[in-house]
Amino acid sequence: MVEDKLLQIIDANLNRTREGLRVCEDIVRFALQDKNATKALKTVRHGATNLVLKSKKISLTELLSERDIASDKTKFIDFTPKSGMNISDIFMSNIERVKESLRVLEECFKIIDAKISRGYRKLRFDTYAIEKNIVEKARLVSRNG
Repeated sequence: MVEDKLLQIIDANLNRTREGLRVCEDIVRFALQDKNATKALKTVRHGATNLVLKSKKISLTELLSERDIASDKTKFIDFTPKSGMNISDIFMSNIERVKESLRVLEECFKIIDAKISRGYRKLRFDTYAIEKNIVEKARLVSRNG
């Protein structure tokens, strides 16, 4: 039962990572028109999925089988649109979400597969570097942080 919950945590955070990266990727692609940063974010997004595919201990199918959206009572708890947000705020909130989710994946995989855990740690630090590059280049500043 606890193992099922671990798989649910991994599934939710893998989805959160990929979704957040896609938002950031599209902002960088269309708003900043930065080809290199777009490719870097895409590489991290694909890397997050590929790490699970490399694991011999769990699969994407197993993660999907443990997904239970119907009984998730907190699935909409963080949905509070803020007035006055701009595209920089959207980028910054999503990149933060990505880093947090990668950390959760890193911690959960310590139990399942240490090599995959180290892979998520590398992706997290790659994301820190990509974020810094994008923020410095575009001078993105969030009013929230």
